[in-house]
Amino acid sequence: MSTVIDQIRSAVQGRRTLVYLQTQEEDRAVEALTKLADECFDNGKVSTWTCVTGLDTIRNTNTPKAALHAILEAPHEGFYVMKDLSEFIEEPEVVRALRNAYHQFSAKSKTFIVIVSPVRVIPPLLDKEMFFVEMPMPDSRELLEHAQQIAGQYPDIKLPKEFLPQLALSLRGLTIRETGHLMHRVFEAGKISEEDVLSQIFAEKKMLLKKAGFLEFIPQQLNIDTVGGLEILKDWVKQRKGLFTQKAIDANLPVPKGVLIMGISGCGKSMSAKAIASLWHVPLFRLDMNLVFSGIYGNPEESFHRALKAIESVAPAVLWIDEIENALGMTSDSTSAEQSLTFSAFLTWMQEKPPLVFVTATANKIEALPAEIIRKGRFDEVFFCDLPGDDERKAIFNIHLKLNGVDPDTIEIDRLLHPTKGWSGAEIEQAVIAARIDALQEERDVTFQDLMRHTIRMVPLSTTMAEQIRAIRSWSHNRATLASKAKPKSMVPEK
Repeated sequence: MSTVIDQIRSAVQGRRTLVYLQTQEEDRAVEALTKLADECFDNGKVSTWTCVTGLDTIRNTNTPKAALHAILEAPHEGFYVMKDLSEFIEEPEVVRALRNAYHQFSAKSKTFIVIVSPVRVIPPLLDKEMFFVEMPMPDSRELLEHAQQIAGQYPDIKLPKEFLPQLALSLRGLTIRETGHLMHRVFEAGKISEEDVLSQIFAEKKMLLKKAGFLEFIPQQLNIDTVGGLEILKDWVKQRKGLFTQKAIDANLPVPKGVLIMGISGCGKSMSAKAIASLWHVPLFRLDMNLVFSGIYGNPEESFHRALKAIESVAPAVLWIDEIENALGMTSDSTSAEQSLTFSAFLTWMQEKPPLVFVTATANKIEALPAEIIRKGRFDEVFFCDLPGDDERKAIFNIHLKLNGVDPDTIEIDRLLHPTKGWSGAEIEQAVIAARIDALQEERDVTFQDLMRHTIRMVPLSTTMAEQIRAIRSWSHNRATLASKAKPKSMVPEK
């Protein structure tokens, strides 16, 4: 808010009597101008105009022509806030009236016309006369203050003090009004636990980005402890939880930018993206690049730009780009000009993006990734997820047995490790699910024999795609950080 006030104050001091203020929040704009009117003018006031009610001080001024004529005839000191004028601003009579106002009021610098609109519509004929200001979304402090004002209307419900910093950060990306609606809904329901409030906030942000079409909200249904293995990756994420905050930004600490997670299909890349968002208590959005390039939403480069701006508007958030090598087609002979431009725009954005947007990119065909995206500075770290070792497969079995209602102590998991050597976590999950289905059909508990039967039947990807997996491992050797602590012999690339 202070930045907008400073900019409009600069316009007043420079006698820029036509101001175009782009914002979705008309009430917040009027509030800012009212404060500024008291500061800049001796007898300043703020009048508003809409195409329904006209000027609030003069009757029969519903049309832009009538309103502008009235202002030119008897201007008062201060601001005229024109809320609907952007819809009529390209009409010749409106352009002429605004130009007349610009020349007339510039001489005395006591009257200013402020056009408030959610979209920018400035005709070329007014480009030199118009002073453009874009009002940013409310910051965390403004949103928390409003949330606490709403809380004051519910004396029987208290927000825990220790939750307030997290609440302030999570509300970012919402308008003042959206925050008010959200907090009323939370307090009316009587649910003020951290989990319930964050769930409501994430649902609100989901609705905001739903109109983008190619951004999919991923519900938080995953805990990082349900990711088997990948201890180095998980430790890295846990260590940086406290750095992905506004407090860290204010303290000039290194805020994490993103990670590139490469590896073999089914070894936890997608799960890692979901777990990061869950651990950091921020929403996760998956960018569907296939829809971006489909042309459904217009020019792919422009659509991609809109997607990045949309994710910025709801920060803090995790942006997940799946199979980034296919989405951006970076080194293929068939790479289109649109893909090349989009890839270049992505690299630039990664360097300049807001600090509270964390990018998790996942890739399978890692040899298709060029040096520009792998080098340090784009991503904080490049991780490689290989096939799990013995200890990791044991942990994965434990996790999926519990998720399927099976007590791991009733299963001799150690005997399953040798026949599942070379299996991915996804393949282990499917074996457990298949065993559970067999048991359900016979109305009994899952047994070791059920699991062994499916491990014998299933042919893992490491067998059917042996050459491809060997090439992936060879490429990743000394190029990426292993996501797992253990490095069994089977994971060492062949020479």
